[in-house]
Amino acid sequence: MHIEFRHLRTIKAIHDAGGLQKAADILHITQSALSHQIKGLEDQAGVELFVRRSKPLKLSAAGQRILRLAERILPEIDALQAEFEALHEGSAGRMHLAIECHACYDWLFPVLEQFRRAWPEVDVDIRPGFSFDAMTALRKEEVDLVISSDPEDGDETVFAPLFDYSPVLIIPATHDLAARPFVEAADFAGETLLTYPVERARLDVYKLLLHPAGVEPATIRQVELTPMILMLVASGRGITVLPDWVMNNQHNRAEFATRPLTSQGLTRRMFAASRAEDADKPYLAHFVRLARTEAVKLQRG
Repeated sequence: MHIEFRHLRTIKAIHDAGGLQKAADILHITQSALSHQIKGLEDQAGVELFVRRSKPLKLSAAGQRILRLAERILPEIDALQAEFEALHEGSAGRMHLAIECHACYDWLFPVLEQFRRAWPEVDVDIRPGFSFDAMTALRKEEVDLVISSDPEDGDETVFAPLFDYSPVLIIPATHDLAARPFVEAADFAGETLLTYPVERARLDVYKLLLHPAGVEPATIRQVELTPMILMLVASGRGITVLPDWVMNNQHNRAEFATRPLTSQGLTRRMFAASRAEDADKPYLAHFVRLARTEAVKLQRG
């Protein structure tokens, strides 16, 4: 027996309308076409689906079975169609993020809260990008957006610039290095460096300063959370390099000193990376705009 969606809609319309003419009007077909469709379905089933002499027209026991099927399946089909239409219009979709920056959570959560209110039909999730190759995951469609400061060449990925920042040294206000206007790579040689638990190639202090100079700190201590890193710095347990915005909203800033890396300072740019075919989706473009705005607020403190 071959049942199509139109058969389910026909059975449902006749049941709701109580007659062929009204059902035909609901389905936007002629009564003759509707009768022909019913006969074809009954020939397939081998049983009558309606009690012909009843007014209004009633379903037989076999017809009731098909009606229950229709009432279960048709709402799911309609919901799926509405979902696809929303996807096509750009009002719904998926935005799973990978983040290659621990400190980015400071500005990311306010962005996501605004985004959630503006795009309630978009499925949002976060995967920390520290434990896997985020850019490969983006290309494989495992994630949809990557927050990264390391743009790559290639036509399949679009890197939308978000904001510039400067990695700075953060030390206790009483530290000897606080007396200097800036620091060089050699100044880290005898220090305990507090970092996030990621590979060195992803850390600004190594990539931009220590590796080029061939300098190694006396000790490296990995810490998961930014507040914990700052607490350890304040208690004299080490020094750290973090984006300049991290200190802007700290209420205990007097306990710390920040110094630029090198006499000229170092500058990095944060990007939102997406697949080229998705970059123009309205909700992704809106997320980028929100991220830029929130980052400016954070940098201003």
